[in-house]
Order: sequence, then structure tokens, then C-alpha cells
Amino acid sequence: MFLRGIKSIFLGSKYIDMKRLIAITITLCSTFAIGQQKNAPKLIVGIVVDQMCYEYLYRYQAKFSDGGFQKLMRKGTNCRNANYNYVPTFTGPGHASIYTGTTPSNHGIVANEWFDRESGEVINCVADSSVTSVGTVSSAGLCSPKNLKANTITDQLKLTYTNAKVVSMSIKNRGAILPGGHLSDGSYWYDYSTGDFVTSSYFEDQLPNWVTNFNGKKYAEKYMSGVWNTIQDIATYTESGPDDSPYEHLLPGKTKPVFPYNLKKMTEEEGVTASSIFPYTPFANTFLADFAIASIDGEGLGQDDQTDMLCISFSTPDIIGHAFGPYSVEIEDTYIRLDLEIEKLIKALERKVGKKNFTLFLTADHAVVPVPQYLTDKNLPGGYFFIDPNLTMLKNKMIERYGQDLILEQENLNVYLDHDSIAILKLDRDEVIAFAAAEIQDWEGVKRVFRADQLYNPSASDEWMQKVSKGFHHAESGDIIFMLEPGYLPKSKDSESARKGTSHGSAYSYDAHVPLLWYGHGIPKQEVFRQINITDISATLTHLLNLQNVNAITGRPILEILDKQ
Repeated sequence: MFLRGIKSIFLGSKYIDMKRLIAITITLCSTFAIGQQKNAPKLIVGIVVDQMCYEYLYRYQAKFSDGGFQKLMRKGTNCRNANYNYVPTFTGPGHASIYTGTTPSNHGIVANEWFDRESGEVINCVADSSVTSVGTVSSAGLCSPKNLKANTITDQLKLTYTNAKVVSMSIKNRGAILPGGHLSDGSYWYDYSTGDFVTSSYFEDQLPNWVTNFNGKKYAEKYMSGVWNTIQDIATYTESGPDDSPYEHLLPGKTKPVFPYNLKKMTEEEGVTASSIFPYTPFANTFLADFAIASIDGEGLGQDDQTDMLCISFSTPDIIGHAFGPYSVEIEDTYIRLDLEIEKLIKALERKVGKKNFTLFLTADHAVVPVPQYLTDKNLPGGYFFIDPNLTMLKNKMIERYGQDLILEQENLNVYLDHDSIAILKLDRDEVIAFAAAEIQDWEGVKRVFRADQLYNPSASDEWMQKVSKGFHHAESGDIIFMLEPGYLPKSKDSESARKGTSHGSAYSYDAHVPLLWYGHGIPKQEVFRQINITDISATLTHLLNLQNVNAITGRPILEILDKQ
């Protein structure tokens, strides 16, 4: 059809100059492109909840409103067996994998931080000293997606339709930057020193007016002048343990980890400011939801026939979850309140974009392990792996065997060896690696140890090796990677504080099994119980948007959604 149109132009005129021909061709191509997206929604909304266990949807369900999580569960597609298919399960790799549709072995974001051999330092996954901060005089804006080695689904949308808009936001810089990808029209994150949303010169030269106006309202200061108490009667929070728990960290100014939290009093502590402590309260979720709603009008999202994308990452559940753990009253109250923010966001989308004009998905970048001290007190498998004493022992054995400490760094259970010293000493690197790996395997709490050379060719029958391999990238990962037994959490050294709070990062289901909900335009009402990988999200979006597969994608589309289109 397109070629027939070009032919008619030549037949209908004896002569047509090249400039005019190009203009006509672009017009015809644009018309053709718009036609390809007619069945696509006007807006895709991606919501990532930082540190959300799958079972929160059901444990807190009775306290949720009808218009938030429950609306997504009952009126959309609930993928009940969505999992991360690699390790480590951290925020940076999680967001990158959701939006690239592949694993760290391809996109290169192997952790939140990793050891950089060139600089000899541990670097942040989105740190970029070549850019400048925009919207702040602090260093909070020195970030970009330069370390992301694969394109995102948002990049693919912008590549194909340059007039599409992509906007991403989060409290955490990595939660905003990685979903927005390399071609984002605006990626914004929180500056802990000012309480404002900021960006970097990688994306923009100055903040848009709508962001400046939002920052001018100083929401963080206003929220921190009040009190955080449970939104429902605390006596009804029976899904959690006791409010006064020995497994929880203390926030500033508190002698016990209990409600209520006088936020204004907390800011009177030495070294504590309203903006620095604000993300430890559920009101930071309200702050982000309001910013997302402001972006719909500010950027005109979903207002024409070209599909746009809005990427939102709620960081505060992770910040609170680390401090208090998954069985705390604090985390339950956070999710009851987050449910109301999801409801508010859906209502705003229905009002501003139209009930039939947007498609929304909600998932998590990882879940979380119960506080290991709680597990051991319950006589359940689990505990702590204290890295410092074990690493010291390994260094001493290296000196004993080779006359020199050959370990450069340990980060995220990756051990980086000193390649230059190994070469100078004329040692066999493979032999040094094998020696170190054998020593690590004997450490209490270690389940498996893998050498880098093994991870290039993982055994198809070894599920743990497969997951480690998918999280391995030669440039950023170590020479040796080891896994801990289920329920174990790595800590630098033993202390009273080390045995409070919790974290994540393992390949086990308590970290890897997350919610995945779909809702809106073209989404059927159903439950899907087969295993779905986190990389399947972008593979599904590819077909909802009629796009070419993203360059490094390895996920597979969720046919239960697409078959109903």
C-alpha cells in the first residue's frame, strides 16, 4: 500500500524535487506509524513497589480499599507466580530487568553497587560524575543510565515513535533512572538535602515549570510537622507481630520502635533534618503519588493518539521494610496507606486520561527475608553470615600460600582478585581462583560457590548456577560468587544493631516471588498461576504497543493477556 502511494506520486507528475519527495515520504510514514498504534492504549503506567512480598496482597487484603490493590486483583489479570529468575535481587537490577526484559548478564546492572576495577572503588549503578545536577546545588543529581548496557521498553517506544513521551520518577535515583532508560523525556528523584525532586543534565538543562512549582510547595516539610500514627485502630493490626518488637531499628528520637511517631520531634535530633528523615515515613508515598498525578497534566501524558509511558517507583516501603521487617506494624500500616495512594492514582488516571485509555501494571523489584534473628528465635533455618572475619581468614590463607594477599574487594558476595599481582607473581590465575573458591565453600552458612569461568557455560540442570549466571556480567562481577543457605543474611560483622532489621538479595522465594498485576485497556479479568519471569513484563508490553522486541530481550510474552486482545 505504501509503495503504491509512492508510485502514484511519480505517475501524477512529470517532475518532483527530492526535498518535496522526502517531506511526502515522512508524512506517509507517520500516518502509517500512527495507524499501527491505534489499538494501543494512550498511556502505559508502570508501578514498581520497592520491597513488596507477594503475600502482602492477601495478608493485608481485609484492610485494603475496594479501589486500590483489590481493584487491580479483581478486575485485572493477577499473575500469582511471578518470580525473579536471577540473583541478586536488588533494586537496581530489579528495575533494569523489568524494563529491559532481560537479566543482568545482558543489561549489566549486576547490583546497586559493585567494585569497579578501573577506578579501584565501589561505584553506584547510576552514578555519573560527567553530568551536573539540575534542580539542586548538591551532588544528588550526578546520575545517569550510562551503566545500563541494554535498551529499555521505554527506549524502544521513543526509538519507534519520537513524539511519544516517557516520564519516570522515584524517591531513589536508580528507581527513576533505569525505568526511564536512555531516552527519557524526564526522570526525577528525591534530593535528601532539600526535599525536592531533581534530575541531571543527562536528561534536561533545567527543571520544567510543573516540577519547579511542585517543589515550591515544600511537601516534605509540611508532612514532617505532624505525627505518624496507624491509620486504623492499632488493635486490629493482627496480621503483624507486637508493635514493640526486639527485631526493629529505632528512628531518631525514639527509645522504642512503637507508634505514634512524633515527626516534628524527630527532626529536633542532632544531624536530623525533615528532608533526610521524610522517606522513612509513608507520607513519602503520598508525595510521590501526587508528583505522578502532577506529571500527567504537566507533560500532557495520554492526551493524544500516541502512546506515552509513565514509570513510578515507590521506594519508601523498602526504606521502612529494612528498618522494621515484614512482620512489623510499621510495614503493615505503610501498605494500608499505599493502597489508598494506588486508589488515588487510578482515579486520577480515569479522570484525566479516561477509563479505557490506559493500561497499568504493578510489580516489585524484589521481596524480603524475615529478620533472621526472628527466624533463629523461632527455631527456623536462617541466621547471619559475618563477612569480615571470614574474609580476614581467607586473606591470611592467601598470604600463607602465595606470600601476598590477592583479594582486592568483596561486594555483594562477589570476591574480586588482584589480577595484576597474580600476573607479577607469575601465578596461575585459575589455580588461585580454585583455591579461594574451595576455602569459601567451607565457610559456615555458604551453600554454593561459583567461579566466573563456570558461569559462562552453566549446567542446564543446575537451577542455582543458572540463576547466578543470569546475574553475572564479566565487566562488573567478581571472580568468585557465592550463595548463602536459605534464611541467611550477610553482614559485615556481628553487633546488636546487625541483628535488627532485614534485607534481600538472594535467589530464594522470600526475595524472588513478587506481585504482578495488570489492569485497564485490553487487560482481561483472570488469575494466572503458571510461573512467569520478571523479564516477561517488557516482552508483553512489546506486543501491547506493537513494537519491535527490545534489543537484548530474553523474556517471553504473557500469552494469557495477549490472547484476549
